[in-house]
Amino acid sequence: MEKIIKAAVERGASDLHIKAGDVFRARINGKLVPLTKQRLTPDQTRTIALKLMANDEDRARIDRLRDFDCSWGMPGVGRFRVNLLRQRSSFMIVMRVIPFAVPSVESLGLPEALVRFADAERGLLLVAGVSGSGKSSTIAALIHHINTTQHRHIVTVENPIEFLHRDLNCSVTQREVGVDTDSIAVGLHAALRQDPDVVVIGDIGDPETAVAALKAAETGRLVIAALPTPDVATTISHILAMIPTAEREIGRMRLAESLRGVVAQQLLPRADGSGRVAAMEFLSATPAVRDVLRDPARAAELQKIMKADEGMQTLKQHLDALVKSGIVARDTARVTASTP
Repeated sequence: MEKIIKAAVERGASDLHIKAGDVFRARINGKLVPLTKQRLTPDQTRTIALKLMANDEDRARIDRLRDFDCSWGMPGVGRFRVNLLRQRSSFMIVMRVIPFAVPSVESLGLPEALVRFADAERGLLLVAGVSGSGKSSTIAALIHHINTTQHRHIVTVENPIEFLHRDLNCSVTQREVGVDTDSIAVGLHAALRQDPDVVVIGDIGDPETAVAALKAAETGRLVIAALPTPDVATTISHILAMIPTAEREIGRMRLAESLRGVVAQQLLPRADGSGRVAAMEFLSATPAVRDVLRDPARAAELQKIMKADEGMQTLKQHLDALVKSGIVARDTARVTASTP
């Protein structure tokens, strides 16, 4: 198993799929390809699942598990975010590859506007993208930027911990759900009592976490949070929808005041086949944007503001630039754009 995993990582795999009744598969440059010819038996898949589980307590209840998340490391190869699930009464394992090296803003080619968000003293920065869009790498690069350029206390609450950050100029406290804290929401509430300057939330997945994130930003912290949404407009709608109906009007005002920016991204194959590149759109909370956020009838104006303001960028603008520079093929951009 370890030889296969190592070979997949060396080929640039982002995910590995291990399923009873199927061969090993890996997602390489966005495509799921087979790595072996021999199909795995249910017992083999169960044995692999046991190897990936971190402690004896979890292993003892493996036959009662239906869904389970953990992390696993392989010396010299990398770390993995692991999801164990049941399908057709047998185990399947999906492993997300997390490199040992923390990416930098330079290596990812992040725009200067996004880096300025990370330099803010306070406010809410939302990093959005569907699964596999690279938002974890973007957040890791922003944390690394803060860690190397500022002197602050960074607290992350993740499920599970992905990139490991060393204490450089900053003190970085990383907490894993199920190991160090009971849930994202519990860890976030606790973080506010831990003298943080920056709070990083692995995923805003419920109303309690959304409200707590707003509160943390309002109390003078920089909050960086991930959401599984595809674009800027949907991300803002998603956050507002999480606020209880009775509090939504005041919640809209709170979001308008505390929001620092929103970035949404997706990974596209490079035209030369050498890998993938992130196509991004981002919104900065200027006074004009805050006015629009306060008025639900003006939501459609955000795209116009993003297009006209030099400090922001729509997805179409970035796609145009990627095609013009030859990084992304025109057909790829046409499929990706909301208006081909």
